[in-house]
Amino acid sequence: MGIESEQLLPFEKIKREVFVRKEMPTSPKFGKRPEDRTTHEHIQYGIVNIDKPAGPTSHQVSGYVKQILHLSKAGHSGTLDPNVTGVLPVALGEGTKVIQALLPAGKEYVCIMHLHGDYSEEHIRKVCASFIGKIKQLPPLKSAVKREWRYRKIYYLDVLEIDGRDVLFRVGCQAGTYIRRLCADIGKALGSNGHMQELRRTKAGCFSEDNLCTMQDVADAFWYWKQENNDTLIRKHILPMEQAVAHLPKVWVFDTTVDTLCHGASLNTPGISKVESDIQVEDLVAIMSLKDELVAFGKAHMISKEMQKKERGLAVKIERVFMKPGIYPKVQMRG
Repeated sequence: MGIESEQLLPFEKIKREVFVRKEMPTSPKFGKRPEDRTTHEHIQYGIVNIDKPAGPTSHQVSGYVKQILHLSKAGHSGTLDPNVTGVLPVALGEGTKVIQALLPAGKEYVCIMHLHGDYSEEHIRKVCASFIGKIKQLPPLKSAVKREWRYRKIYYLDVLEIDGRDVLFRVGCQAGTYIRRLCADIGKALGSNGHMQELRRTKAGCFSEDNLCTMQDVADAFWYWKQENNDTLIRKHILPMEQAVAHLPKVWVFDTTVDTLCHGASLNTPGISKVESDIQVEDLVAIMSLKDELVAFGKAHMISKEMQKKERGLAVKIERVFMKPGIYPKVQMRG
């Protein structure tokens, strides 16, 4: 059974077209398609979608993955409480820079909420539905952010099952939404109280339960690669860091533009080869090479059509560069 439209995060609903500004070949001498990276490069510029178990902190899980793969650094996206399970993207090596692009992405959770009073199923469903849209939340006492009122969006909230005072629901929400607080607020709206009994994250941006793996899977894959010279599993479980920006609109640049961006310059329209549709001013966009390598990301200063049509002007203000300088030439080499 397919996913209903109302059960999709905002970026999943958008069907983007690619507008071509100017076609240009990419030289095989420079850069490398993500699928052509060596296994070592694949790990160093990778991200793994860990099925976080209950017990360890997100930081501890990230540390375990770093030890398993013998890396100097690894970082997770979107902290889960120790007892919460599910989708925890862990970026590896040089790929840790990509975490910043994933943090603001929408999330989905499946939750068991325990109510402190008895209500009809109809009333529970009606009150839960009233939380879809913009809500006002005060973060819990134990939270990593300043405790002040803020607005968050609930994209969908589907009650899956009700068993007495226990309510199983699926919720898609804006990053930074506290499900523990949502349960308490639903309970208060019903007339008593409620608390989060069990929680599992099922989506974090473009990462879902479809591409999950366990820490044991990663350990086994690493062993097969090192002991049997078989990298099939490690390439299956570790994804290119480009996967972490799959939810962002894309702008592709010429080979001759890449190195300028790597040195910190912003992107002007003459450097653009192709651009995806539906980009709005201030949208976070991913800048890609013509080999589909992630070069950088930044804030759009034009809409898509302007990037395609305008002769000059600032298109994207770069916020973070991922590619190292020197991989592409300053001037296109021929031959």
